[in-house]
Amino acid sequence: MISGVAALALLPAAPAVAQTAGDTSAETAEAELVVIGTRRTDRSVTDSPSPIDVIGATELGQQPTADMLDTVRNLVPSFFVPQNTISDASTFVRPPSLRGLGADQILVMINGKRYNRAALVQVYSGADTALSYGSQGADIANIPAIAVKNLQILRDGATAQYGSDAIGGVINYQIRDDAGFELQALYGQNYEGDGDRKQVAGYAGFKFGDGGYASISGEWYDQDGTSRGATRPVVAALALTNPTLAAQLPNYPGPVQIWGTSPGDGWKVFGNLGFAFSEAAKVYLTVNAAQSDANQSFNYRSSTSLAGTLQADTGTGTPLTVTSAFSGALRANGSFNTIYTTPCPTGNATCPSGGFVQNGSTFSFTSIYPAGFTPRFIGEVEQLYGTGGIKGELGGGLTYDLSATLARNSLNLSMTNSLSPSFGPLSQTSFFFGELIQREQTFNLDLTYPVEVGFASPITFSAGAEHRREEYEKTVGDLQSYAAGPYARQPLYVQTAPGVYAPALNGSGAQIIATQSPAASGYGGVSPVFSGKNAQKSYGIYAGAEADITEAFTMGVAGRFEHYDTFGDAFVWKANALLELSPELSVRATIGTGFHAPSPGQNNTQIVTTNFLGGQQTQTGTYPVTSSIAQYYGATSLRPERSNNYGAGFILKPLDGLTMTVDGYIIDVRNRIGISQNFNVTAANVAALPALAAVGVGGVVNYFTNGFNTSTKGIDAVTTYRTTLADGPLNLTLAYAYNKSTVKDFNPAVISAAQRFNISNLPPRHRINASANWQLGDFQANARINYFSSWANQLEYPGQRFGRKATADLDVSYTFAEHFTLTVGANNLFDTYPDRIKASTTNPVYAITGSLADGQVYPRSGGPFGMNGGFYYARLRIKY
Repeated sequence: MISGVAALALLPAAPAVAQTAGDTSAETAEAELVVIGTRRTDRSVTDSPSPIDVIGATELGQQPTADMLDTVRNLVPSFFVPQNTISDASTFVRPPSLRGLGADQILVMINGKRYNRAALVQVYSGADTALSYGSQGADIANIPAIAVKNLQILRDGATAQYGSDAIGGVINYQIRDDAGFELQALYGQNYEGDGDRKQVAGYAGFKFGDGGYASISGEWYDQDGTSRGATRPVVAALALTNPTLAAQLPNYPGPVQIWGTSPGDGWKVFGNLGFAFSEAAKVYLTVNAAQSDANQSFNYRSSTSLAGTLQADTGTGTPLTVTSAFSGALRANGSFNTIYTTPCPTGNATCPSGGFVQNGSTFSFTSIYPAGFTPRFIGEVEQLYGTGGIKGELGGGLTYDLSATLARNSLNLSMTNSLSPSFGPLSQTSFFFGELIQREQTFNLDLTYPVEVGFASPITFSAGAEHRREEYEKTVGDLQSYAAGPYARQPLYVQTAPGVYAPALNGSGAQIIATQSPAASGYGGVSPVFSGKNAQKSYGIYAGAEADITEAFTMGVAGRFEHYDTFGDAFVWKANALLELSPELSVRATIGTGFHAPSPGQNNTQIVTTNFLGGQQTQTGTYPVTSSIAQYYGATSLRPERSNNYGAGFILKPLDGLTMTVDGYIIDVRNRIGISQNFNVTAANVAALPALAAVGVGGVVNYFTNGFNTSTKGIDAVTTYRTTLADGPLNLTLAYAYNKSTVKDFNPAVISAAQRFNISNLPPRHRINASANWQLGDFQANARINYFSSWANQLEYPGQRFGRKATADLDVSYTFAEHFTLTVGANNLFDTYPDRIKASTTNPVYAITGSLADGQVYPRSGGPFGMNGGFYYARLRIKY
């Protein structure tokens, strides 16, 4: 919180924001002053040495989105967040990317104070999390839009000011403190007739005493799911050949697994309180509480194999005929293998303990799921955050701010419509997997002192100290959610005479050993071995200075030292400057270093889930670097990521009301944290390390490690123009973002060629937002065009580049009786979808459904703007 050396990603909206009827010019002016990246109180966006953008409350509130992630994605060109369809726990806590960097390389703040991390560490291996794979960042979905006064974005590295994580910059949410009352109600749905959304939001604010304020704001929402895929081709064939069984398929007659937005509901609350005893002492308190639930479809598990013929297009011009149980396309899931339930007689020498008799006493999960099953994965997020402090100005201009922040975020995971195969007839069908909990304590002291030395302004010296404690906890899940049951390994015997048994042999003469996967099908709960708490403590001190050396030249410098009890020390620094060449043209530049400290979550994550590797369902275990399992495969302690940041740009104000900013940047990051290659678990491995039974023979193991370096280059450009049209104010904004990340050095055991490709190509390199706001009397109209250049996903759709697209948003409002505003509008007005997945030898498209073998029609992440199509809505706002 010192020099104007701070920053973050890009933004389409410039400091000027569209104002609705009833908004005042004072509110607009206030939005232009910045409180992030500088300790000076006279700094505005257009005279900052570092690029800063501000989005006002009105523009944030105009978005008909269910959470802040989608709101910012719609407004900020370099902010990328996928839709996430079948993405394990990453569906419940979606990881965003800014300027191509990961979620925990962005520092999120509330009123200038660090916002806590989410409890989830992103270990899902699909492209849905490709840019933030292995990250643990903040979850801004817990912030209700109605609570925000403005959103300030610093587009530079800022760890010299704020510490770990601000490699890509800082997003700061200013919480409302104005007096008044506001109530909003929204209803909308997708053009397809699904995805119904209901939202109610409210705000109440009061002013009292000399500068005192109190406000509370909240939001409730309920959103239905969407479906944008087809059923599996072989399931469609099964429905034709066996209609009796078909009627028992999951979701029948819809797709057996759902590619789309998961249904969910939740609420979010913010409170903001301040009271000034005098200029020297003002106390403040900001609190946030939120809770949300979502229910996600998983992949379908078939109970039967289906023989026959299907036609598929491989993109080669020659149709593919798939025969012999469709080459495994509908092969019975291993959970439906026959389980023999007669154990060997006690004390029988020919049928030892642990063996089973191969006879007619058997069990099959078809008795529970005759047509197979699709697990439903349920996530419940809870958030508690509070910052309290005292600040003021003492003699001689010395200011202080002493604060404490306490936070807790948790993710409760469970599943229905599933089974635990190795428990056979004893299996549950619903499971609790445990709770992931992130706790944080932060204490800050920030000081500033102006000193006159004859420059055009005083030198604002700043200094401070911070102490942080992070704790990551995993609680134990149901026994069957993680354990291997009695039928996990079944050596089979046949009775040859009364009381006499012999091993059952296969065609090669070896004993038959039937196996069933441990843990619940689809996800693994937390076992007692990996439960518990892990903490990390750190302290930091910083100092900085900034001043107008002359009327035309501004400089700022900052340095920060931090010590962590897990890996040691880090020192970072920053310098920036702005030179006004003329009243119309200024140039600015910044240079510095940064770091991201590995979190306790990254050091101690343990998750067992089911992935599809090489087309086969595979148990995948991610284990802590301190565990015997990870160390068995070569894990070592994590080191911090470190960065070098460079930026330069200009500010042009050629006409009254017209402002243009262009900023280029380079962000080089070393020792980036990722997840290792998959190590195959063999029977010999399990014998050497019995703990590997939780994954099982045929499963794979991975762990976190520092494994690659990246270089990110980009340009952010924003133009705003304020004028009038037909005696009504017209605000125009044009924002452009170019971004490209490249993997420079890497460990091939950590990051694959497809992952390296995705880091460079998954987000569109070019993005343009053009928006217009016009108000005439009680009428107001907002229009926006969003352009996305092409992109590609080599992990899941090798060889295909998804084409450039543009979407349009439009809303019209009318204010009546002074306090009531009715808005009707549409996001993605012309119902634009990403390209369909093209047929290829890797991804054949089946004629019977026009989809891939798993029912995908559109890319599973939804691309840069999702795959739900158009959304229309109506909103009523009452404001006093």
